[in-house]
Amino acid sequence: MSSYAITRLVLTDFRNYGHMRVETDARPVVLTGHNGSGKTNLLEAVSFLTPGRGLRRAKLAEPANIAGSGNWAVAADVSSDEGTSTLGTGLVSDPAGQKHGETAGRRSVKIDGQSVSGSSALADRIKVNWLTPQMDRLFQEGAGGRRRFLDRLTYGFDPAHGKRTTVFEKVMRERNRLLKEGRQDPAWMGSLEKTLAETGIAISAARQETVRRLNAAMESDADSKVSEAFPKAVMALNGEVEELLTDRPALTAEDLFREKLAESRALDAKAGTTTVGPHRSDLSVLHKEKQTPANLCSTGEQKALLISIILADARVQAGQKGQAPILLLDEITAHLDQTRRQALFDEIEQMKTQAWMTGTDYELFADFGSRAQFLTVENGTVREMALGQ
Repeated sequence: MSSYAITRLVLTDFRNYGHMRVETDARPVVLTGHNGSGKTNLLEAVSFLTPGRGLRRAKLAEPANIAGSGNWAVAADVSSDEGTSTLGTGLVSDPAGQKHGETAGRRSVKIDGQSVSGSSALADRIKVNWLTPQMDRLFQEGAGGRRRFLDRLTYGFDPAHGKRTTVFEKVMRERNRLLKEGRQDPAWMGSLEKTLAETGIAISAARQETVRRLNAAMESDADSKVSEAFPKAVMALNGEVEELLTDRPALTAEDLFREKLAESRALDAKAGTTTVGPHRSDLSVLHKEKQTPANLCSTGEQKALLISIILADARVQAGQKGQAPILLLDEITAHLDQTRRQALFDEIEQMKTQAWMTGTDYELFADFGSRAQFLTVENGTVREMALGQ
């Protein structure tokens, strides 16, 4: 079993870093330092090496260092079974797009020095997943966060899932606009709804397959230290589109979804949105041992359930793809006792996963010993920490 691993990370004008370069190996990376020193910024930089808006869901200009040029860049050497790739991304300003004193820009993506169109190609070179303190309330807040969480897990198994969700959202916005304007040309609307039906059913099917794989992984791992220390999560995807797929072929479900969209045009025009589709589905999670919904569990139990899901995902990807994803675990030791910390560290080592972990207290990670690389972060600088320091 192997893992994707970052061996060199370079930041330019990114958050509180003017210029920063750090070299690592395939071992886990522990980043310690005071709050506000820039630990999470490093994890966010790594998350931008994947498609999407990173772990903070930031707008493109947000990560730019206020003392810099207004642009920002992240570059990394990433090793995998296929060799080493050099990935780069960042904001490139567009002076012609200046409006109201602000500079518009675009996201630049390069792979091995060659510019590529869009960020989706990054998914073929690196797999990354993450947990942040903001996700501790994933089960308490709206369904949108849970859908994004599940979609990120799904990208790991099905890179085309990202393109499908992008197409669905774009076409849905176009349909909503036409309904709002009262422009309901039957042929035009029918074409849009056909695309929504095809991509929507494919999105739901991919999500359901991810849920099935992860539930099976947690069931089959009954004797591991992780299973003893962390609760099993039972996941389910709920929504009208999922009901259409129950005991039906995908093509039949597409036809039914397309009919629902046509029937709901008047309602959707009044509501100003598309009222049926995978964008309204929700992920439910159950604490299996207690038979308690995750949103009714304690804060510590909810975090333990999230860790259980993330580790199950890494194990399944390692088993099916041959390589575990890089894990970004921000303030991961919060709410974990020593038993759970040790089980987490042992699992990370066993999977040979390069996990980037942050915390303010070095002692909480001391059990890693030489199995991990320890770096100290302070005011935009990163230096290696000697064990026992």
